[in-house]
Amino acid sequence: MRKLALLFLSLMVMPISHAADIAKVSDAWVRLPPPGAQVAAAYLTLESKQALSLSNVTSPAAETVEIHSMSMHKDMMEMRQLPALALEAGKPVKLEPGGLHLMLINLKKPLKEGDKVLLVLNFNQGKQVAGAVGVQATVKAAVKVHTH
Repeated sequence: MRKLALLFLSLMVMPISHAADIAKVSDAWVRLPPPGAQVAAAYLTLESKQALSLSNVTSPAAETVEIHSMSMHKDMMEMRQLPALALEAGKPVKLEPGGLHLMLINLKKPLKEGDKVLLVLNFNQGKQVAGAVGVQATVKAAVKVHTH
């Protein structure tokens, strides 16, 4: 309950019109999870005019949202939770399948293709709170790549 109160407080303190001053968020989507799954992955592109850190993410669709990275380690795909994600000024960071992504954990209800999922991205600049940016991510089935 405290997290929810802090979320609403941060949204009230930061006018949405200034969201672009913090960071630009584009191409946000959530991969349609298999039936009965309690987790889903979200992807997007972040860009900031200043050095920032994505400190945490919240969503009313899930109990928890974690920032994760994926990488190959000894022929095994390894996923790790990151405490934060650094953004360099003017350098886009793409969260995409097989790399950086957000994990929505303990979904509060099943997701369907076309649903909209609110993600609230909280940013810090150094030790100071920079603000929050809300984005609607569309639930989509994963695109299958065919190779010949």
